[in-house]
Amino acid sequence: MSTEFEATVIIDRPVDAVFTYLADGRNDPDFSPRVLKIDKSPDGATTAGTVFHSTVKDAGMRTQRDFEITELTTPTLIRWREASHNPITVREGGYDLEPDPGGGIRVRLFNVLEGHGIGRLLLLLAGGASRKDAPDFGRRIKAAAERAI
Repeated sequence: MSTEFEATVIIDRPVDAVFTYLADGRNDPDFSPRVLKIDKSPDGATTAGTVFHSTVKDAGMRTQRDFEITELTTPTLIRWREASHNPITVREGGYDLEPDPGGGIRVRLFNVLEGHGIGRLLLLLAGGASRKDAPDFGRRIKAAAERAI
């Protein structure tokens, strides 16, 4: 059982800079208030196989999350999957970047959420909340990237 949410925004910065910013998951706290702490392994450039270890707060509970980068195609595509075991995980997520005809870079973010155990019961609520927040989440990504780049 799974559900998906997505958001699309236009970021007014060069594609290479946007790609580099988004590929470094250590920037996630800039736009995701649920991320309390995040580290990267191994150090260096983000590549397929890089893992971001995070502590997040979901529904008042702290959980540990490990996201592995599964694919990078500079400067247009980033994919990840959650490698940790939690009631609700991200089976697949990613960013798609492409030039926007009106200027800037069109960024599409998506996450496919999957429920495990009790998470199967919570998935409907979590998916609904994620879809409801998706436009604001996209706006937070845009604002953070444009501030940082």
